[in-house]
Amino acid sequence: MDKFVIQGGKKLKGKVVISGSKNAALALMPATLLASGRYHFRNIPELRDVITMGKLLQMMGVDVERNGHELQMNTFRVNKFEAPYEQVKKMRASIYVLGPLIARYSYAKVSLPGGCAWGPRPVNLHIEGIRKLGAHIDIEEGYIIAKAKRLKAAKIHFDVSSVGATGNIMMAAVLAKGTTRITNAAMEPEIVALGNFLVKMGARIGGIGTAKLEIEGVDQLHPADETMIPDRIEAGTFLVAAAITGGTVTIEHCEPSHLTSILSKLKEAGATLQIGDTWVTISMPKSIKPVNVTTEIYPGFPTDMQAQWLSLMSIAKGSATITDSIYYDRFKHVPELTRLGANIVLNKNSAIVHGVKKLTGAKVMSTDLRASASLVLSGLVAEGKTEVLRVYHLDRGYEAIEKKLLALGAKIKRVSGQEF
Repeated sequence: MDKFVIQGGKKLKGKVVISGSKNAALALMPATLLASGRYHFRNIPELRDVITMGKLLQMMGVDVERNGHELQMNTFRVNKFEAPYEQVKKMRASIYVLGPLIARYSYAKVSLPGGCAWGPRPVNLHIEGIRKLGAHIDIEEGYIIAKAKRLKAAKIHFDVSSVGATGNIMMAAVLAKGTTRITNAAMEPEIVALGNFLVKMGARIGGIGTAKLEIEGVDQLHPADETMIPDRIEAGTFLVAAAITGGTVTIEHCEPSHLTSILSKLKEAGATLQIGDTWVTISMPKSIKPVNVTTEIYPGFPTDMQAQWLSLMSIAKGSATITDSIYYDRFKHVPELTRLGANIVLNKNSAIVHGVKKLTGAKVMSTDLRASASLVLSGLVAEGKTEVLRVYHLDRGYEAIEKKLLALGAKIKRVSGQEF
């Protein structure tokens, strides 16, 4: 396993290019199962999760060929309709194959995902949605087994807005007979990207980008090419990295309209922002103002930025409350942040952060992807040396993060070893 060794105290300065969206790629790649043929994806991030999804699709007979940030896929020879536990346990997004498989091949056998480090995310919304479209579903020995001659349109309302369930039901409904209506659908940019890609493939979808989707099923789709949207969480993470170190950084190849809630909170915290069509420049004064945050579904403040915001508020001049209304127990990073000197009190799904004058380097351990990012951010500003263990979590969602930080002036290196 690798670890990061960080010498804190360096202000970040310069420019950084934002990679393609991990979550968009993980949705679009399984969508290729809906039509036989060749696909060409551009701006694909080089991430462990993307590699895992590629391996899963290869197990089904998909040819996957990667060349840097481009991905060629060929779905002519799909002959296996199963997502085994060995693959699904590595990445919960593997469940995205459920909708395309049942819609195109009338059968799917998909392992139930395992738990996460910060709590389970139930898949009942996926299962009930597919069931409403007419599939017969059994749960056997930890697997979802779905069968249907052809799916039929339905009215589907999500009690809780779910990105994963919305994406899965969209992919299933595009080949269903009739018009499916989804209410309280997720509106995240990654779902918009999936919807636009499906339309390129010949799907008929109305309401993309809203909470109400209308999907008129078609008999067949065709391959299409696509360029991934920028990763808004990576962009947000680098904005906070600049803020926490008191630096000045320009993030390039981003989509500022996807960052509205994050930019608004950074401005409240005292940041100076310049915003262009595809870039944002942030400068931060010495004093960080405390700003409360409650995570919400898009376009609200993203739960995937909660841990990073917690790090920023740990050195704010005052106290702030961070509440996660999406995942109640996503605070596994708090004990590790306190090892660095942060003053944080947990109360159910809220963290009350009392800003301290300084953080001090220590050895800390990553528990999940975004928690890992928060530890790196804190290490950038901590006095002395910080060692962040188990950075394979970061490799799932941040492309060469240490190289990008190094280019901005951070003192960070990756070290390989057995003991961590």
